[in-house]
Amino acid sequence: MGQGGEASEAEGGVNPTMQPIAPWYQLGYIIPHRHIDMDAYQFYRVAPEGMLLVSTGLDLTEYSLASVEAQLPAFHSAVDLLAHKPVDRIALSGVPVASVLGRTRMRALLAQAAERSGLEVDTDLEAHIATLQHLGAKRIALATRWPQAVNDALTAYLGEAGIEVLACRSRGRNLQQNKAAGALADHALALELGREALTAAPKAQALLMPGGLWFAIHAVPLLEAEFGKPVLLNILSTTCSALRAHGARAAVGPVPRADARWGMVLASG
Repeated sequence: MGQGGEASEAEGGVNPTMQPIAPWYQLGYIIPHRHIDMDAYQFYRVAPEGMLLVSTGLDLTEYSLASVEAQLPAFHSAVDLLAHKPVDRIALSGVPVASVLGRTRMRALLAQAAERSGLEVDTDLEAHIATLQHLGAKRIALATRWPQAVNDALTAYLGEAGIEVLACRSRGRNLQQNKAAGALADHALALELGREALTAAPKAQALLMPGGLWFAIHAVPLLEAEFGKPVLLNILSTTCSALRAHGARAAVGPVPRADARWGMVLASG
């Protein structure tokens, strides 16, 4: 012990010159649902230490344009809420949300939200497109847990960005079924559908497995090792897009890297 009974730094005391531990980056994330589980679980597996997910939710009831349009006022309210938090960027989760709106309308909504908040506003689907462009991938395989109508809308959205879907394999569940799905079963489904899609499209340059509710993070390194191609999940593309944008603006020092053990998307920077 030091004089006066105070512990020295070497004995476990706190150095008074050290700054308090706090997040260095905060990502505002609007998910389509009221509950938050797999989004946060998977984010904290892959994001660098000190990156914080600040989440709020909508109440989407089904994968339809009418259901999405009914949630647009809540989306604007969520943007306003996050704009008053110390977040660095806002992202809208929910690839079906963007898909059924179409790319022109979705990008207009993002621009409106950016003007409203004064922040960069992204969506998982645009983050997927940016990540595929970053990887130089224009031909992909697609695996989803959605009905055919959503897959068709997603394929059209990607096509507008110059990305061709060579093969799609899907388990056509509705939203309530996907909410109730178990983690282990979803992991097995990711391996099953991912393998089917990549096998059906040997010329694909990447595999896209979208869906924030889909517990697929542990399938990524397995599929990449088997096929030698990058696998994109919502949380991977959105986290990497946020880090790349932050790195482009950072004035000093390197930006912390995501955990590359979780796949080629994160390793690509």
